[in-house]
Amino acid sequence: MAVMTIRNIDDAIKNRLRLRAAMHGRSMEDEARDILRSALSTEIPRPRNLGQAIHERFGALGGVDLPDLPREPIRAVDFGE
Repeated sequence: MAVMTIRNIDDAIKNRLRLRAAMHGRSMEDEARDILRSALSTEIPRPRNLGQAIHERFGALGGVDLPDLPREPIRAVDFGE
């Protein structure tokens, strides 16, 4: 097993860890291990494709048929010289 040292922890965080460890009847080190184990035991969510996320959110509402609009040719613009 690896050994890890954590430096520069705020006093308030250290006190909360001490109190939480006492509530659970274990050492601060055991408590910190449990917190890390709990926090890291879940799967890391994969980044989602934006299009897929939109489809998942609104797909059940159905689609919309938009009317065809007449198109005009592109006009050339003369900006002068």
